[in-house]
Parts: sequence; structure tokens; C-alpha cells
Amino acid sequence: MENSTQIVSFVLAAYGSIGHWKYLYFTVIFLWYLLIFVANITLIVVIFTNKSLHEPMYLFLCSLFVNEIYGSTSLYPCLLSQMFSETHEVTVASCFLQIFCLYTSASVEFCSLAAMAYDRYVSICCPLHYSVILTPGRVYAIILLVWIYSFVKFTVTLSLTLRLNLCGNVIDKVFCDLHLVSKLACSFSVSLNGWMDLLSGVVAVALPLVPISFSYLKILIVCLQTSRESKQKAIRTCAPQVVSLMNLCCGCFFDMFQSRSSSVCNS
Repeated sequence: MENSTQIVSFVLAAYGSIGHWKYLYFTVIFLWYLLIFVANITLIVVIFTNKSLHEPMYLFLCSLFVNEIYGSTSLYPCLLSQMFSETHEVTVASCFLQIFCLYTSASVEFCSLAAMAYDRYVSICCPLHYSVILTPGRVYAIILLVWIYSFVKFTVTLSLTLRLNLCGNVIDKVFCDLHLVSKLACSFSVSLNGWMDLLSGVVAVALPLVPISFSYLKILIVCLQTSRESKQKAIRTCAPQVVSLMNLCCGCFFDMFQSRSSSVCNS
């Protein structure tokens, strides 16, 4: 077993030596972050100032826009600051804060898409009871539940990592990653970490996918029994959410694969 030491900072080793390219990277990332921030703020203001948009779907979208700002702010400012850093170091507290924000943002995204899928299910399958089932109070309660669930769930997961004794401080990534931090533990167990990852993945991804799958399956069954015009209308309303879900799943699976493949290569 390796000797544990008091780790005060992590080194983000994936930056390497980017030379003069850092000016281009900084400009592109800054403009992209600025676009995300301004676009989401604009949409939030439009929804809240226009009373005709105070509908369940738009309120769920508003929660998603807030989450976009929350998630991007936890990632891009760190990337921008590291562009001009010589050591690419980040304090332990900042690293775990970034991990918490990124993972809770992903969980909020999945759960919000589940809530939106349920909204579409009620709208298409139970249109006469839509205003009774999804009252403003219930919509706000669902949004609050999504955020509380995501924060509490990952607080439990992160608390297990915080108890580990670390024997290294090099993270082969441009931002902090929970799996790679766990790999730095002195008593790292591949099997135990695998089970923890599996349990965390089931709670974060599989649980929201259950209501999402159920909702879209019921919508599909109803669409097969309706007219062509109704089918087209249902597809138009559901397609953006399905695309967003697929995009989120691909991004999360790519990140998980990249983290584990890099850790295997390093080991």
C-alpha cells in the first residue's frame, strides 16, 4: 500500500503544452460560454415576463435553462483560467466543488427531461385532464423535487469519495472527474469502484429513464391509434426532447468511456 499524503491540489495533466494555441482556445471557449449564458438568460426573461408562456412545458424548459447556466458556469470558467496557467493546478476544494456541480447538473438534466416526458404524456394521452393533473403548484413541486433529488443523491455519492486517502494528485483530464479522483485513492479497489459507479449510474440515469421510456411508449401507442395529423403534431412536440435526451446520453457515455479508458491506459 502506498503512503498517503496531505493533498492540497490536483494537477490537470490533459492540458499539456498548448503553446500559442491557448489564445485561440480561450477565445472560442469564452465566446461559446458567453453565447450559452446570454441565450439562456434571454429565454428565462422571455418566459417569466410573458404570462402566456406560464405553462408547464415552458416552466420545465425554464428549469432546464437555469441548469444550463449552472452546468456551463461550473465548467467553462475553470477551462478559461487553466489556459494561461503554467502548472494547471486546482485546489482540492475547487475540484470537488466542480465535480459536485457537473454531476448534479447532469442529474438535473436527466430528471428534467423525465418531467418533460411526463408532461407530454399527460398532454397527448390525457388532454382533457391536463390542466387538472399539471397544476402550477404541482409543476413547481416537480421542479423543486428534481433539484433536491439531484443534490441529495450526489451529496451521498461524493461523501464516500471525500473519505478516501489519496496517494496522488494528477488527473489526466481538462476538468475534475470523480472516477479519476477515486483512482488516486491509496486503497483503490477496481471491483468496489466498479460497483459504486454502477450504483451511481443506475440512480442517476436508469431511474429517470423509467418514466421517460414509459411516457414515450404510451405516446407511441396512442399515436398509432390516431389520425395522421395527430401523429405529426405529437412528433413535432416530442422530437426536440428525444433529440436532447439522445444528445445527453451520448455525451455522458462518451465522458464515462473516456475517463475509464484513460485510467486503464495509465494503469
